[in-house]
Parts: sequence; C-alpha cells; structure tokens
Amino acid sequence: MAQWSDYTTGERIKILRGKEIRQTDLAEMTGLSVVTIQKAEQDKALTLPTLLSIADALRVDTSVILGQQAPRRAMDRTDRTVMRALSRAVHDTAAGVLGDIEEAPTLDELTKITARCWDLYWKGHYTEAGAVAAPFLTSAAALVHTRPDGERAPALGVLSDAYRIAGYVANLMGNRDLAYAAIGHAQGYAQQAADDLRGALVASGRAWVYLRDARLPEALRLAERAAVDTEPRFSTATPDDMTVYGSHVNFAAVVASRMGDKERAADFLSQSHAAGARMGREYRAHGTLFGPVTATTQAVGINVALGQAGKALALADSIRDVSQLSQAARNRYAMDKAMAQADAKMWDASLDTLETALRAAPEWGRHQTLPGVIVQKVGKASTARLRRVSELIGVPASGADGFPPATARTAL
Repeated sequence: MAQWSDYTTGERIKILRGKEIRQTDLAEMTGLSVVTIQKAEQDKALTLPTLLSIADALRVDTSVILGQQAPRRAMDRTDRTVMRALSRAVHDTAAGVLGDIEEAPTLDELTKITARCWDLYWKGHYTEAGAVAAPFLTSAAALVHTRPDGERAPALGVLSDAYRIAGYVANLMGNRDLAYAAIGHAQGYAQQAADDLRGALVASGRAWVYLRDARLPEALRLAERAAVDTEPRFSTATPDDMTVYGSHVNFAAVVASRMGDKERAADFLSQSHAAGARMGREYRAHGTLFGPVTATTQAVGINVALGQAGKALALADSIRDVSQLSQAARNRYAMDKAMAQADAKMWDASLDTLETALRAAPEWGRHQTLPGVIVQKVGKASTARLRRVSELIGVPASGADGFPPATARTAL
C-alpha cells in the first residue's frame, strides 16, 4: 500500500493537480511556463520559487508537495478559486484594504447575510459558504469603518462573526493557516466589541481548529473554558442560552473522547443530555444548533471515538427521527453510525449507511476524511458496494492509487 511519502515530488504534484487541472492550466495559474511545469512533474527541475508558486496555486503547504505530510483532502478547481478569494478577503480586511465599496451595507443587511452563511454551512454547502463569506468580510469591515468610535460594537460583532465563518470554512477545507488567521481576527474583534458570548463562541472555534490540527490538550482546555463561560442559570436561561451552552459542552465531550478520556467525556455527555432534555427540541442560535437529538447523535460519535461500538450502536437504535438536525449534522451522524458498524464488523450495513449519506450529500462528502477511513476498514470485505462507495469518495479501497488512505478521524 503506497504512502504519500513513497511518491516522488513530481508524482505528488501530478496527483494534487488531478484531472480537473491540466498542465497548461497550472502554468497559467502560477505564471510559469508549461515546460517548467512538465520538468517539475518529471522530477527534472524544481526550484524554490517554482515550488512556492505551485503550492500557492494548488492551495497546499509546500510540505505536502515535498511528501513531509499527506494532503488532508482533495480540492477541485472551484474549491481552490473560492479559497484564494477567501484568503485575500481575510488578509486584506485585516490590513485595512477594503477595495472599491461605494456604500457599506446596513447592520440589518449584514445580520441577514450572517444567517445566510450559517445556513449554507450547516447544509454542508461549504464552497458556497466560502464564496459568500469573502465579500461578506469586506462589507462587514467597511461597516466598521463607517461607524463612529462610540457606535462600533454591533458592527464589530458582525465582523467577528464573518471572520469566524471564514475560519470554519477554511478549517473544514484543510487550509489550517488561513483558519488560524481568521479565528485570530474573530477573537480580536469580539474583544473590541466587548462581547463575552461571541468571545466564547470564537474560543470554541479555535478549539475546533486545534482539534483538527491534532493539538488535543489545547483544544480541550479551550473547549472546557468555552463551556464554563457560557453556562447559564437553568432557571432563567433562554433557548438561545441553552443552545450555545449545550453545543459547547457537546464539543468538549468530543475533544475528551479524542483524547481517550472516558470519564471526562462521560461527564460532559451527562451535561449535554441534561441541557438537551431541558430544551425539548432543537434550536438554532449564533451559528450553532443544539437540542436533545443533537445530544444523542453526537454521543454516537463520541462512543465510537472511545472504542465503544456496541454502546454507539445501541444509542443509534434509540434514534428514530433526525429530521430536526441540519443536513451537515445528519451527514455527520450517518458517518458515525457507519463507523460504529464497521468497528462491529457489520461490513454491508456500514457500506449501506455510508453510500446512502454520500449520495444524498456528495459535496459534503468531498470535504470529509471519515468515509476514507471506513472504506479502508471494510476493505477486507471487497464487494461491488465497496467499489461504488470508493468511487463516490475518489479513494480506492486499496489506498494504492491517488491519495493515500486517511488515518485519523475528523469532526465537524
């Protein structure tokens, strides 16, 4: 089974380029000649400027091209275009470069755009969410600049939201450096707005970036702090308060489970279930969704991460209706259930669950590594179904062609 480091540098460039981008396209994207691209892919010549230009055009770290780390996910041409625009928006607005905006939108208009971005995100339409987030950032920054000093807090809050959305999209699409930058700006503007709730939401977002970057102890510290900072008085808590608190406690349980800390994860899960039971149904607030169904479906994934497939499947059997969840949450739950089935050696059931989810949400599936993990796990039970699922995610069951098999579970 070939590993990413087994390929030559030229082969890795060709794999990353994929079928969507021709050598002539890459030459145009980089400003290099076709001959230079050909020599790089033939391992005949690759200067540092050429390496940096190709890495920038393909939106990957140079360490990926050099084989020092495997690519986190495959991005098509549209994804790369969106990520370039989002990156420019994050860095330009942070530097005060706002472009040619003749008139800044109103606060109400930007609040509606915030809701639109979150709606796209929770439907699993990440590329579209990123496409909207780029001009949203510029507009939000322009609004801040038009407000007098004593009246900037609401606009600063919206700008913090815009950076947080940008950070979430970048993190999910594997652009970790951009995710760190965007979350850092979101934190700064939440502090300027003196908004403790937004500050807690950003802290949780940073914890998620840490989680996907395998910085688990730091992720857990931030997740716990966010949960504590948002814990309301149950006697006076509004549904919005409970939504934010419940989602933070749930995420803390997720991080604890990734660290293998069963006791800590169980404690957070208990708090999550209590919050969900008190709410009675799912609520959406501040870019997050939480309720009793969320608490239970998340518990399935948490038990899978803890190696408790039997418990995860028992919980899954108790879930009758997930229609209240967002599309992305339903997809995530399906992946967790498929993983539990694979761990229990229920190969056909696992592939059925996985295939159904991937066909219902193909765009969402492109941005996940867990399907590849499941395919590798059930690879010994090769069937026509396995081949179909492998084609859906673009990862051969053997892992010997194209991108190497994923080795670590990622979370939304």
